[in-house]
Parts: sequence; C-alpha cells; structure tokens
Amino acid sequence: QVQLVESGGGLVQAGGSLRLSCTASERSTSTYVMGWFRQAPGKEREFVAAIGRYGANPNYSDTVKGRFSISRDDAKNTVFLQMNSLKPEDTAVYYCASRSFTSTFYGYWGQGTQVTVSP
Repeated sequence: QVQLVESGGGLVQAGGSLRLSCTASERSTSTYVMGWFRQAPGKEREFVAAIGRYGANPNYSDTVKGRFSISRDDAKNTVFLQMNSLKPEDTAVYYCASRSFTSTFYGYWGQGTQVTVSP
C-alpha cells in the first residue's frame, strides 16, 4: 500500500512562490506517474500537473502552464511542484497522487496541503 505525504503548503501573497513536495513510501509500479491535483472550496478537483518516472513527459493544465513546474527525484521517491507568480485563484487544497504507467486512474492519494494566496 503506497502512502503519499505532501508538504510545503502555506500562505503567500499574490505574485509569490511556493514549493510543494510529495514523498511516496515506496518505489513501485504504482508510482510510475505522479501528479498534482487541487480542489478549491465549492469546486471540483482539477488536474494541475503530472510527470513520469525519470522525468518523462511533464504536462500541465492550461491554467498553470508557464507558472508552475513539476519535477521529481526518483532516488528519494519525491515529486515537487514549484509554483511561481501565484494568484488568489490558485488558492486550494493541493493533492499528490500516483498511478501506474498503463493506468489512467490515480489509485493513491495524499492527504492534501493547503495553499492560500492573498491578494
């Protein structure tokens, strides 16, 4: 059973930066792709970014493209989300998730970390 633990959330002013981290309890086929999602109050959870093992195929939602950067350190089973030029509308709970290479379903999720961007 893979466990994902996020860290790095907090309060930041608009235009600022934050770096989120997510560490998996083990390296397995279920952590081949690691992604970030977010959910704002009253809204559905939405995809933010994802990356494959060895840094393959990083991809982003149009909303964050050019401002956020996803990366991973496979030796530490950790994925990062560098968030720059933050906007109040980026305020949400950010979740780390993982899936296998062949699945489209993210089967493992972290507990979430709050990101709040003040105007």
